[in-house]
Amino acid sequence: MSEQGFTPALGRLGPTRFYDLVVMLTRERLWRALAVMHVAPRPQDVIVDVGCGTGSTALLLNRTEPRARVVAVDPDPGVLAIARRKAAAVGATVRWEAGMGDALPGIVGVGAADAVVSTLVLHQCPMPTKRAVLAAAHAVLRPGGRLVIADYGLQRTRLTRLGFRMVQFADGVEDTRPNAEGVVPELMAEAGFRDVREAEVVPTPTGSISVYVAFRE
Repeated sequence: MSEQGFTPALGRLGPTRFYDLVVMLTRERLWRALAVMHVAPRPQDVIVDVGCGTGSTALLLNRTEPRARVVAVDPDPGVLAIARRKAAAVGATVRWEAGMGDALPGIVGVGAADAVVSTLVLHQCPMPTKRAVLAAAHAVLRPGGRLVIADYGLQRTRLTRLGFRMVQFADGVEDTRPNAEGVVPELMAEAGFRDVREAEVVPTPTGSISVYVAFRE
């Protein structure tokens, strides 16, 4: 998987430089804050942000607990350049790494992380890639480590399904449909995580975003 391409942050909607403006339409401040709350960063924790994009979640983690060590990974050099500029502007200490989601063990180390977080990534991935990212997250977590995913999940109402069509236009129907049908918790359990639960559901104009939490055995 590491040699394959990736879906750009905005898919076919527009250039990456507009990502932060567009994502604001998703009630970003709410669901991102909820994701960080469930990560519950502590001093000296190693926290991996897989598919970090323009760095908003990594920077929020750093601001919430500056003594935690945040490693942010993304394959897109364009979004990493934006993330680094944002970090420099606020003096944030985040380690930015280029790489696909399945490359986490080589970047971070097996069993080296206390938490892994992923936001708005899996819905853009084909099913084999969704599985590979979750397997890599499981590999880098220590026993008892926490996985938090904030992403489009089961679209339960006609209104959220209608809004989700915008996401499907941007990122394609084939990759996004499994998320909308509620596959993410099943994939998390299949990857070996325990106590998988949908902790939050945030309705947005682009469909509902779920926050999933689970733990490594």
